[in-house]
Amino acid sequence: MINCSSPSSQYKKYQSEIEKSVIGVMRSDNFVLGKEVLKIEKNFAKYIGVSNAIGVANGTDAIEIALRSLEIGIGDEVITVSHTAVATVSAIESCGANPVLLDIDPNFYTLDHSQLDEVITSRTKAIIVVHIYGQAADLNSIEKFCQKNKIFLIEDVSQAHGAKYHGKRLGSIGKIGCFSCYPTKNLGAIGDAGLLTTNDEKLNKKIRMIREYGWENRVSHLPGRNSRLDEVQAAVLNVKLKYLDKDNEIRSKIAKKYFEAFNELPLTLPKIRPNAQHVFHQFVIQVENRKDFISYLNDKGIFPGIHYPIPIHSQPAYKNRISVGEIMTVSERLSKNIVSLPVYPELLKSEINEIIDAILSYFKR
Repeated sequence: MINCSSPSSQYKKYQSEIEKSVIGVMRSDNFVLGKEVLKIEKNFAKYIGVSNAIGVANGTDAIEIALRSLEIGIGDEVITVSHTAVATVSAIESCGANPVLLDIDPNFYTLDHSQLDEVITSRTKAIIVVHIYGQAADLNSIEKFCQKNKIFLIEDVSQAHGAKYHGKRLGSIGKIGCFSCYPTKNLGAIGDAGLLTTNDEKLNKKIRMIREYGWENRVSHLPGRNSRLDEVQAAVLNVKLKYLDKDNEIRSKIAKKYFEAFNELPLTLPKIRPNAQHVFHQFVIQVENRKDFISYLNDKGIFPGIHYPIPIHSQPAYKNRISVGEIMTVSERLSKNIVSLPVYPELLKSEINEIIDAILSYFKR
């Protein structure tokens, strides 16, 4: 059986290092916000190319805390996309702000910046740009829009650890970068974990306070919450960060095999944005009759994913309740046809060939 992702396979690849690191935590006297957290914060900041990284409990908290640190809350509006994980929108609402959802561009599936002028208001305080599937959104255009309108640019980099845009790591370009380190991510823990990045020293201090009750010297100076990164997750991330670029390179090599094998098939392959490095968190294709396609692969022991089957604005919790751009054509069409093929770096050569052969045989029927 070949699943869309396999966190246990990566654990097994680095098992001895991970277990040694985790046992070291268990034998220590500090299980939360200790030396392993300080280490991942230092190393991740260096890796991304920023002055500060801050560990938090998960990626959703990372976005919420980013917004709170920018004093975005009740009555404010935050623009993002409908084609994303629900966590992006959930985090906006968790700080009391109102999400405003836009459509995506048809080539790279990221925020369609041409719609921004239609939805900006005096209440708009930020744009959360989602770098989906492993590559950057059109940051040049979006950053210029933010500067012109004096609003904040926040990067949701939860699906693009290590990716670059014009030579810069994602998470180093906006005011704040937010990362989920959920087990299936390119940089994944063995449970929930998250990171924020920023070059702003005042925000760095504020984010650190918010993640732990607004404390400074154990006195709450501003409203905070509990979103501490534990030592076990940080220990795992410290091991895996050393191999992130290597693993991303393997993902790209698998993607290259898919591009070569499927180039002539009647399906839509991913497009890579110019001047951007794609790290293939997902390899997302579009196929007609998706149900039949997935059923065929399932019968051969291959279980792809769908990221995401329903745009957020069409889901019951949000439908007719949150602000939406006038046009959502791409998001709605895409959600009906997309399929995420397995692309994680632990795939065996035989498994990659099995996936390729199954898809080729499907279109030869």
